[in-house]
Amino acid sequence: MTQSTTTQSLTGTYVIDPAHSRFGFVARHAMVTKVRGSFHDFTGTLSLDETDPTSGSGELNIVATSIDTGNEQRDGHLRSNDFFDMETYPELTYRSTSIEALGDDRYKVTGDLTIKDVTKSVTLDVEYTGAAVDPYANVRIGLEGRTVVNRKDWGVNWNAPLEAGGVLVGEKVTLEIDISAIKQAVDPADA
Repeated sequence: MTQSTTTQSLTGTYVIDPAHSRFGFVARHAMVTKVRGSFHDFTGTLSLDETDPTSGSGELNIVATSIDTGNEQRDGHLRSNDFFDMETYPELTYRSTSIEALGDDRYKVTGDLTIKDVTKSVTLDVEYTGAAVDPYANVRIGLEGRTVVNRKDWGVNWNAPLEAGGVLVGEKVTLEIDISAIKQAVDPADA
């Protein structure tokens, strides 16, 4: 973590700012195009140690029904038993388990991704994009990350064959994160 426009320490606990963060995905549709979507309702925290970024941690809770691909009919199908069965499984979660520094503010963040009560280890390629003090005197950090997963690993199996061959929905899904997180004030009782 070298890019900083603040003289304050970056060590501390951060809360993800949902108004300035995005948790999205990209999936192949009909073998010829990509559909992009995101989840709009989520909470998350990060714990950072500026002197040893690999000792940090993070967790994320996503409300499954907040899925949005820009098409109401498709979103309804994604919420159904065919895909996420959101009535039974209302939340997706990610909990980091390890962080590996790669240099140049790049990291491999491994964690447990739970979808439909199935938990699998997923490694994200993450870049620390900097820190700044916003107009409200909040210390903010930025992170961007991505990885590719196979949706069938979590039991998201629905598909339909195409007349010309292939299937309607690709198995590989790219997960994308753009995080703006705000450092929390330290309670004097905890200091």
